[in-house]
Amino acid sequence: MGDDEIIGRIDELVAEEHELRAQATGSGLDAAGQARLFELERQLDRCWDLLRQRRARAEFGQNPDEAQPRPVDEVESYRQ
Repeated sequence: MGDDEIIGRIDELVAEEHELRAQATGSGLDAAGQARLFELERQLDRCWDLLRQRRARAEFGQNPDEAQPRPVDEVESYRQ
C-alpha cells in the first residue's frame, strides 16, 4: 500500500468518524456506534503510524514498501 492509498484510507476513516461524532452530539450513539467509533480510532492510529514509517524510511534512504502495519496494542501505547 502506497502513501496515496494510505492517505485515501485515512480520509475515508476520518469521514466516517466525523459522521459518528455528529450523531453523538445529537441523539448520542448506541453501543454499536460507540464500538465502531472506538475501532475507527484504532484503525486511524495504525494508518498514521504506517504512513509515518513509510516517510521515515524514505527520508533515510530505505525502501518505504518494507514498512509494515504494527499491532494495534503497540501503536496505542505510543505517547503523543
